Amino acid sequence: MKLSDTTLSLFKNFSTINQSILIKKGNQIRTISVMKNILAEATIGEDFPKDFGIYDLNQFLNVMSSLHQNPDLDFSRDDRLVIHEGDMDQEIFFASPDVIVSPPETSIKLPSEDVTFELNTQQLTNVLKASSIYQVPDLSVVGANGVVTLVVRDKKNSTSQKCRIVVGETEENFTLNFKVENFKILPGSYTVSISEKLLSRFESKNLDLTYYIALEPDSTFG
Repeated sequence: MKLSDTTLSLFKNFSTINQSILIKKGNQIRTISVMKNILAEATIGEDFPKDFGIYDLNQFLNVMSSLHQNPDLDFSRDDRLVIHEGDMDQEIFFASPDVIVSPPETSIKLPSEDVTFELNTQQLTNVLKASSIYQVPDLSVVGANGVVTLVVRDKKNSTSQKCRIVVGETEENFTLNFKVENFKILPGSYTVSISEKLLSRFESKNLDLTYYIALEPDSTFG
């Protein structure tokens, strides 16, 4: 088996959510953060022949990119993955599922869709860049005066630098708070749905990829 560039990019992104991953037989990959406040799932072009765990996903990706150009993955052994190309082989032993924080077996469903909007690539890039430049930890989705606005700020400091981007329209009033550090999502355009139960869903328009990100408990509706 060979892994496409798209799948490798997804694995690299997933490694920022959790350094370990438990992969199930089939063509879906899923991961969840250790704090269980970020979950990501994607359908890929490859079909894995068995369940297996990788404890250090970054190490696996470094082997793939640094030591190989176009390797084959051999899953024929029970306890290890063999990465083969030319006269070189690498062995990565499978991790026990017990040492990996992994998602629940069933997919998550959003309890309700109380706020929805479209987020394009440039808007996402700009808010994340602004948070880095200003060194502020919070991203709020604010509904007021008929519009939905993304606000990057420090909630604890009323005089902190802010960046605002209008992303939609609304008749409701709300302030939905996230930690910027939880936005470990691939660049791209997303359909965003947020539930008043403090859970959000980001569905990629470019890939079969979805993220679920928990809101902060001080979020307010109405």
